[in-house]
Amino acid sequence: MIPATFEYVRARSVRQAVSLLQQHAGRAKLLAGGHSLLPLMKLRLAQPEMLIDLGPVDELRGIRDEGMSLVIGALTTHDEVATSPLVREKVPLLAECAAQIGDVQVRNRGTIGGNLAHADPAADYPAAILALEAQMECEGPAGTRTVPATQWFVDLLTTALGPDEVLCRVRVPVQTEGQGWSYTKLPHPASGYSLLGVACLVTVDGGVCRDARVAVTGAGPKAVRLTKVEQALVGKRLDQAAVAEAAKLASDGLEATDDLYASAEYKRHLAVVYTKRGLLRALERAAG
Repeated sequence: MIPATFEYVRARSVRQAVSLLQQHAGRAKLLAGGHSLLPLMKLRLAQPEMLIDLGPVDELRGIRDEGMSLVIGALTTHDEVATSPLVREKVPLLAECAAQIGDVQVRNRGTIGGNLAHADPAADYPAAILALEAQMECEGPAGTRTVPATQWFVDLLTTALGPDEVLCRVRVPVQTEGQGWSYTKLPHPASGYSLLGVACLVTVDGGVCRDARVAVTGAGPKAVRLTKVEQALVGKRLDQAAVAEAAKLASDGLEATDDLYASAEYKRHLAVVYTKRGLLRALERAAG
């Protein structure tokens, strides 16, 4: 199909993009990689009167090491995240997640900012972002504000990003010694979207779990932390039996939805299977 008529502007700065969003008061859309927005426009499910292309805004690109965290520009592509020596060394969980997104074409055009702003319930990044306790840095009319991952994902295709704000950067804490990680998923065979994906980050000291973060995507309307699994792991000496018992809690209270590809019941089953699989992989890495 053909999109409805719209005006197209190439923004030269974040401030210009924010100004245009203000002027059009909810009737403008930001364009990054375009993988999600353009299909919606072709189906006329989205009909913005203006499309603001962020492509020329160089300040939204790149990966910067700030010691305790990496700062990743919103226009950084999935492939750049997946292949960056800096990300692979400092935040390997994020690199592993990015490498599993879509296909080669998607990874070379799609951006981390566009992915997180769109918040597709089957996207991969949200699980990793939650497990890593990243922060999203946004700019709007009132200036810059930071939103923690725990507050970012609100509902289906809904985030804490304001209608006149631009997601500029993602600040990701670096992983530390003794941490094991994994991102495991069941991909849709055509799109590569996650039918269900689990991100795990565990800190082990002397064989005992000191901290655990487990997040799931693809099950329901938004990615969530599996707090019952996390609580079952902390303070325990981790072995296969302990991991298996904790993983059983992955489906406990999990909001899962039926869709064209899987029932809610099946997704809850997958949550248990992939949580166990991911935790065992993370434990193996924590052991060295």
